[in-house]
Amino acid sequence: MNERGSLCDLIDELRRYPKEKEWFDFKVNNSEPHMVGEYISALSNSALHHQVKHGYLVFGIDDVTHEIIGTTFTPQTEKGRGNEDLEPWLKRLLDPRVDFSFHETTCEGKPVVIVQIDAAYERPVRFDGTEYIRVSSYKKKLSDHPELERKLWALTHPVRFEEGYASTGLTGDEVLDLLDYPAIFHLLEMPLPESKSGILKRLEEEQAISRDEAGFNITNLGALLFARDLGNFPSLRRKALRIIIYDGKGRTRAKKEHSPRGGYAITFESTIDWICDQLPSNEVIAGALRVEERMYPKVAIREFAANALIHQDFSISGTGPMIEIFDARMEISNPGKPLIEPDRFIDHPPRSRNETLASMMRRMNICEERGSGIDRAIECIEMYQLPAPDFQEDEDFTRVTLFAHRSYSEMGREDKIRACYQHACLLYVCREFMTNATLRKRLGIDDQNYPIASRIISDTMEAGLIRLQDPETRSNRSRRYVPYWA
Repeated sequence: MNERGSLCDLIDELRRYPKEKEWFDFKVNNSEPHMVGEYISALSNSALHHQVKHGYLVFGIDDVTHEIIGTTFTPQTEKGRGNEDLEPWLKRLLDPRVDFSFHETTCEGKPVVIVQIDAAYERPVRFDGTEYIRVSSYKKKLSDHPELERKLWALTHPVRFEEGYASTGLTGDEVLDLLDYPAIFHLLEMPLPESKSGILKRLEEEQAISRDEAGFNITNLGALLFARDLGNFPSLRRKALRIIIYDGKGRTRAKKEHSPRGGYAITFESTIDWICDQLPSNEVIAGALRVEERMYPKVAIREFAANALIHQDFSISGTGPMIEIFDARMEISNPGKPLIEPDRFIDHPPRSRNETLASMMRRMNICEERGSGIDRAIECIEMYQLPAPDFQEDEDFTRVTLFAHRSYSEMGREDKIRACYQHACLLYVCREFMTNATLRKRLGIDDQNYPIASRIISDTMEAGLIRLQDPETRSNRSRRYVPYWA
């Protein structure tokens, strides 16, 4: 069982600690089945946290004196709930199915049972839908300790979240019931194989499923993108996109809520259409015709919604991507701090925690090629002459706020500075330069009011967001401006 010697040698080694560590626990006879499962979850997660290979639950040892007392616990005869044998019952309720084994021995003439538990590796281990952790000598729910939860997810990230399993031990028919496989082939523009085995083989090649001796496993990637109903995957239910429409400017009066049931990929287009249908429209002049346009450009909504899905931090539990629509703004947010600074979103190639997810969504034309999507979104916002979007970051979330149309006089100083900076960024990535004239066009300022644009440029320079492209330029009319990082 253990390289350090016999079972009794291992027990003596654990007993020498002055008190229990987070990765092992001493019991005497408290072998209630559900409690055993909770401890397997807690000790597996704690072993990962403390970077040891195994956790141990030892029966027959006094947890205070560490004296060998002996135990009446006999795992071979114990039953789980429903009179099922204990070991398969425990394994069925563990997710993922971390390996553990019971070992019975006699030490100092007294019966002792050791449960050896592998450290979590793919994601924190849950038992019967709940993840546990040891804090000091106590078993706690992992969700009550968000910092520990974040550390565990960081430690499991060598196995990417997309590669983890949303459901395991399935038959081929169960896989095809849970995943909308015709939509997968349609979105990837591939012919649908004629046989079930051909479909499953292709899903495996696309990393939507995997196969082992226990059957088929649906990966988090496969479930998130292609689930017929995310509610069928308990670990992913809270990752479904939520859309809330409020009456007014605040969150006190929600008048409508919508959450697509299916995976991100198969519901994305219909979701964006649903959002646009809820928005009021404005009359704008296009050429010689008066036409109606929605409050926000669809291109911008698509891009920012796709980003919220792709770049979320899946290690933050209990929350998911959200779109909130107010009378004069739309907020699109996702769990997790961005991996690049928000003021570099326009020019910087995106970095994603979930690169496989991002790559798959690009293949299905749900989002733009690397680095071009936000540029297009900002370009459309400028064409609509809307206020510049506001990018915010926090320890636990990233948010972009889109604003409904405001006249120049209704914009605040920060709105104008933000618009000036983003305009300079957008031009620079197109190998052009911002001038007083381009800014006037962006903000709808009459040509004769060029001093107003000059004031905005001056304020943006004072904020450290733009600089002169050529500091030697003497003529005001010839001055060109670039972002501070250029």
